Amino acid sequence: MGGAVSAGEDNDELIDNLKEAQYIRTELVEQAFRAIDRADYYLEEFKDNAYKDLAWKHGNIHLSAPCIYSEVMEALDLQPGLSFLNLGSGTGYLSSMVGLILGPFGVNHGVELHSDVIEYAKQKLDFFIKTSDSFDKFEFCEPSFVIGNCLEISPDCTQYDRVYCGAGVQKEHEDYMKSLLKVGGILVMPLEEKLTKITRTGPSAWETKKILAVSFAPLIQPNHTDSGKSRLVHLPPVAVRSLQDLARIAIRGTIKKIIHEEALSRAGGGLRSPPRFKRRRLRRRRMETIVFLDKEVFASRISSPSDDNNNGEDMEEERLEEEESKPSELKPDPPVNFLREKVLSLPLPDPLKYYLLYYREK
Repeated sequence: MGGAVSAGEDNDELIDNLKEAQYIRTELVEQAFRAIDRADYYLEEFKDNAYKDLAWKHGNIHLSAPCIYSEVMEALDLQPGLSFLNLGSGTGYLSSMVGLILGPFGVNHGVELHSDVIEYAKQKLDFFIKTSDSFDKFEFCEPSFVIGNCLEISPDCTQYDRVYCGAGVQKEHEDYMKSLLKVGGILVMPLEEKLTKITRTGPSAWETKKILAVSFAPLIQPNHTDSGKSRLVHLPPVAVRSLQDLARIAIRGTIKKIIHEEALSRAGGGLRSPPRFKRRRLRRRRMETIVFLDKEVFASRISSPSDDNNNGEDMEEERLEEEESKPSELKPDPPVNFLREKVLSLPLPDPLKYYLLYYREK
């Protein structure tokens, strides 16, 4: 086993490493990765490995390596309000990160073959919504998961702006995958040992870009019923938000605006960014090969020619880092959830406060 980036001590350090290695390149993707702790999607006894750049598999539960998810998120070019379909949605980790970017008026659907994994994903989604303070920094497009084989989606289903498949796609299924995509949409999938980005530029026009050499476990072929008919997968309908949901979105948005204006006023018209505690700067290394568990993922990156010429700089950096790290570093105070505090202080009945907080208790 090996990793494309160094292991982190926590989720933030893992993201720092992914940025340093140029896997995470945009602010939106970085924010989504920082908001959801990867360790929350591990079983308790395996959490020690959560911040390593490795895939993890236990029974039917599977997480791809962080560098793979980073490349997928960047390639999807997500924007608020888009529709997203995750084929092989698994634990829901990727779908939840996508939902933070899509916002309340997006569409976020997942298809998963195993019922136990869907149950696991729903538990993790519920945990994130009810316990994570970072949830309140976003307006969330909650994912909906359905059980079934992603090769048996009903032909009358709606098309999507963005589609991702988390298993190796055989060449004979390429056109099927493309049919799920709207004109102007983006499909990302492992195809012929390459993570591939396909953009639909017209009704029958496509642009294809190979991103990364990978090796995923292949898609499981449909198991037809005794009658020989396939079990069609019906995706959730694209529903209009209820008036209650729209009111909650508007109220939370107004409160966030008030909090921001109050912060600007306290800062004298200039909002200062909270201090970030210095992390160890990592030397940029590119691994030629990465191999992951159970034939799940193999990846290769091209190393930078400059990497072989900076040993002296690296030694100097290490010396300076050692000097800087000698004084004991104080841990930052836990961040304050101003939105939650403001909602709980409102002169409203408790049930209404909890509705605004997605039913979270004090």
